[in-house]
Amino acid sequence: MTGSRGLLKSARRLPLAFFLAGALLWGLTNAHFLLAQGGRPVLVIDVEDAISPGSTSYVNHGLEEARLRRAQLLVIRLDTPGGLVSSTRAIVKAIFASSTPVAVFVAPGGARAASAGTFITMSAHIAAMAPGTNIGAASPVAGGGKQIEGDMRNKAMNDVAAFARSIATRMGRNAEWAESAVREAVSVDEAEALKLKVIDLVAVDVKSLLLALDGRKVKLASGQEVVLATRGAEVVTLDRSWRDKVLSLLSDPNIAYILMLLGMYGLFFELSNPGNILPGVVGAISILLALYAMKVLPINYVGLLLMGLAVIMFLLEIKMVSYGGLTIGGIVAMTLGSVMLIDSPEPYLQISLTVILPAVASTAVFFVWIVGLGFRVQQTAPVSGAEGMINQIGVVRSSDNGKLKIFVHGEIWTADSDEEIEAGGKVRVVSMEGLKLRVAREG
Repeated sequence: MTGSRGLLKSARRLPLAFFLAGALLWGLTNAHFLLAQGGRPVLVIDVEDAISPGSTSYVNHGLEEARLRRAQLLVIRLDTPGGLVSSTRAIVKAIFASSTPVAVFVAPGGARAASAGTFITMSAHIAAMAPGTNIGAASPVAGGGKQIEGDMRNKAMNDVAAFARSIATRMGRNAEWAESAVREAVSVDEAEALKLKVIDLVAVDVKSLLLALDGRKVKLASGQEVVLATRGAEVVTLDRSWRDKVLSLLSDPNIAYILMLLGMYGLFFELSNPGNILPGVVGAISILLALYAMKVLPINYVGLLLMGLAVIMFLLEIKMVSYGGLTIGGIVAMTLGSVMLIDSPEPYLQISLTVILPAVASTAVFFVWIVGLGFRVQQTAPVSGAEGMINQIGVVRSSDNGKLKIFVHGEIWTADSDEEIEAGGKVRVVSMEGLKLRVAREG
């Protein structure tokens, strides 16, 4: 009887033992998971310029490095005035498909996520802003700073508004505000953005952001949930690769403009003096890089034609006497063409006047003075060699049966003549054969 009671008590204790064992196992498993997460680094990249192909390449590079290094989080520290729609869509797609959680952090204070930056911030798994920052103003505009009119305005507005709403809906953010940022160009600061559920939190810097994210669950596109263990995690800042730097540099309208001018100068030198090689190589490379930049940038081809017309006017000034009319016309055409070249109202996509004015002035000087000087030198009669001796006037020093010794060009020469010329007479050089001159009586 006593043994039966002992067995009964043992049986009653079994569920409790199983529960305790299961709890211990769960604790050890999660402790191991959190420890593993805590040992994984956090990567940080800085996107601090207009969104362009260079920005897309940089973000893709950061996502790939985060995957290879098994980083638990990629932080995109963002400060952008906007950028190209194509590059923005590419970045949003990359973030959606990422196997690493992505946090977009609009920072430091004074930074903004305007226009394209709004879409990128809302597409992140975690959206955060620093104090003193703002987000919004994502309305599409036409080139030249004018509002898009008619049916095209409706199409562009509806397309971008739908893009913004779809991003916000997918990431659980305020879709109504996202659409109003496009249709009404509204912009809010970090406090209002947090209140409207446009972002998830406000943090002073990356360190405070990681402290706030410690223990947060993030759901990836694959459906997997990841628990972040960012407290004390190693923070690695990933610099741009040389390729990203080159792409970003080429997306700068000022650089594209300078490359186009260098290409024009180089090809002109090579065509004017074939065989120099270096000007032609530099010119060809510059032109190709400029063409790549023009493919990325919104180019106004009327501006490009005006710049071509300016070059033609400068060349005609060398050949024709216009009393400066062609030069003035060329300067006006190049200035207008340079201002109109980039078809965008956004300041970051326009060529600076501090670049345009010196470039126009130097181009005018180059074609009118330097090239004109070279042309005039080519037209000047030779002053040395056989060509330089023709038509020179000399004095006969001695005459012996048609064999003459004449003083010409500071030297004594042997000469022949078809007529008898006495010593002291003046002669003109008609031709030169070897070291012997053929002369005729002067006058």
